[in-house]
Amino acid sequence: MMNDPKTGHADAIGADPSLLIVEDDAPFLKRLARAMETRGFTVETAETVAEGVAKAKGRPPKYAVVDLRLGDGSGLDVIEAIRSKRDDSHMIVLTGYGNIATAVTAVKLGAVDYLAKPADADEVFAALTRKGGEKVEPPENPMSADRVRWEHIQRVYEMCDRNVSETARRLNMHRRTLQRILAKRAPK
Repeated sequence: MMNDPKTGHADAIGADPSLLIVEDDAPFLKRLARAMETRGFTVETAETVAEGVAKAKGRPPKYAVVDLRLGDGSGLDVIEAIRSKRDDSHMIVLTGYGNIATAVTAVKLGAVDYLAKPADADEVFAALTRKGGEKVEPPENPMSADRVRWEHIQRVYEMCDRNVSETARRLNMHRRTLQRILAKRAPK
């Protein structure tokens, strides 16, 4: 295959290596930015929706990695800002809470992929450089059914502003059962 990783990455990236990463988790943002720079991207970063939209409108990137949930709003606003300025951009959405409706919205706005956190640099690079129609490899270690259930409960809990009673009502679950689930660690 490819002996020189720099050349292989440059071939996959193309002539315009501009990449915008919008993420509010500062340590993860720094690690991902460094990893993408070593793979040949010219990286710009933003930690808020406002900063991401401003950078997208000023110099729309060829590639973007955008966190869905940011402190000041939704990363979908950044996706929309990039798409309004540049229709050839390859964008992926990162989130800790998988949600089919949000994934559909992200794709409709122009994202090419949707990755659940924690995504490593290799997964992000593969998603950014994947050609249209190329099949995605099935995950080596997919989430267990217990983990999927736990993630769903956590997402609804967050959407209900961490209100246990409201979350239990929406999930049609007894409040004490929900409290026991929330008190436990995430299943593997």
